[in-house]
Amino acid sequence: MKSDSRSSQIVKTSIIGIITNVLLAGFKALVGTLANSIAIVMDAINNLSDALSSVITIIGTKLAQKPADRKHPYGHGRIEYFSAMIIAVIVLSAGITSLIESVKKIIEPTTPSYTATTLTVIIVAIVVKLVLGSYVKKRGKELNSDALFASGSDALFDAVITLSTLVSAGIMLLWNVSLDGILGTLISIIIIKAGIEMLSSPVGELLGARVSPDLVSEIKKEIMALDEVHGVYDIILHNYGPNIMIGSLHISVNDTLTAHEIHGLTRRISVMMYQNHNIIMTVGIYAIATGENKQKEMQSLVLRTLGAHKDIVQVHGFYYSENENTITVDVIPDYSVHDEAAFCKELLEELQSLLPDKTINIVIDHNYSE
Repeated sequence: MKSDSRSSQIVKTSIIGIITNVLLAGFKALVGTLANSIAIVMDAINNLSDALSSVITIIGTKLAQKPADRKHPYGHGRIEYFSAMIIAVIVLSAGITSLIESVKKIIEPTTPSYTATTLTVIIVAIVVKLVLGSYVKKRGKELNSDALFASGSDALFDAVITLSTLVSAGIMLLWNVSLDGILGTLISIIIIKAGIEMLSSPVGELLGARVSPDLVSEIKKEIMALDEVHGVYDIILHNYGPNIMIGSLHISVNDTLTAHEIHGLTRRISVMMYQNHNIIMTVGIYAIATGENKQKEMQSLVLRTLGAHKDIVQVHGFYYSENENTITVDVIPDYSVHDEAAFCKELLEELQSLLPDKTINIVIDHNYSE
């Protein structure tokens, strides 16, 4: 999906949220005025504040579309994460405020009064908020927008809070028992928990969360489909917003390829990654020894020896410098290995016993994407 198309759809969905909240606020204000109910009028004002999350989503989306500049060469896409964080904080604040008020009702119970008018307003509000919240949340998931997803969740939580009021009203009318405080406390805890989870997603992206395993698998599949490629390693991806990533990877190819052929191959991969995934990808090369010579024998010996270790996830990047008589190889240890220095020393001693006349360097690599 093109960036402009995605952004325009996020804005349109947010405008629907604003219009719906304004209409619902107008309905409540009208009913509250006719019924002379201050509570309903105040609830109408609350609905106007609910439109704030949609406004924040629109502002964040518009700012995220700003092109790259000298100070921000990767663009401004990450602004969307900040708007999602603001909305998550709004949800958290609503949950905490609701919890405080609910606990007060448990400590000092009050007897609420309900009329046909207030019950009608409650039912209308529930239906509108459920439909709006479900729609906005669904669009947020489809458009990969944390802000839109959080805005939809905010509307759904409003519906849940209002539904608890309706349930409490029904119990009050039937059995003359007030559960306002208890129901409010339970729902407030759920909202606070959800707010924390909503906040964790954009914060995780800003901190450098691991990318989707499905995306990594798709990247490997696409590149491995090229005849010249024998392996894909060291995939590193940095997220600079929902629409663009910057990354790098290594591929292994036969050492018989010319520089011209390698140039063409890496260019094809870079174009493929940008067209298919909006990833600006840098491609590095590992050469595989192919001739029947001493280098191929050493390569086979080193890879076989290291690959036999159960604590090693992957071995790659073997390189032998004949001029310096030096072997270099990359090793990815399992997460169970905590003392990397000791582990590296153990591997070096093992290889050195097999190749005593060589200088061996083992690079402890890490798995950043799988």
